[in-house]
Amino acid sequence: MKCPGCGFSESKVIDSRPVSDGYSIRRRRECLACQKRFTTFETIETVQIVVVKKNGGKQLFDKQKLLSGILKAAEKRPVDAVALAGEIEAELQNTLRQEVTSTEIGEMVMKKLKERDEVAYVRFASVYREFRDIDSFLSELSRLKDQVDRGENG
Repeated sequence: MKCPGCGFSESKVIDSRPVSDGYSIRRRRECLACQKRFTTFETIETVQIVVVKKNGGKQLFDKQKLLSGILKAAEKRPVDAVALAGEIEAELQNTLRQEVTSTEIGEMVMKKLKERDEVAYVRFASVYREFRDIDSFLSELSRLKDQVDRGENG
């Protein structure tokens, strides 16, 4: 890491601490030549994930798009949408696959929402499964109620 002051390539780490996202480390460094202090951030190098859409089109995975969908479903509900989106992104990264279908992502979201909050789950499912009428909506609610009554969770 070159010093931003003099360009010398050696420095010592004075302090390290995790960044709030949990995936980065902030390091305070001091140049061994001019003693100037500067900050660097170290992050995990991730694989670019391509999402294969239902129509066959492809686009890069966008955590913000995922978060937006979760936020809409979890509005005014006790669900940490940011943590949930991060959890799903981490699971996708851990598969080490470069391509994943939008269907797989949708199913992951539904499973995790179902475990956390039934109302947010039904909201998400209504858009994801494209409920066209009240009967399809009631059918999903009935299925969910049966699972809850049996003590199942997913």
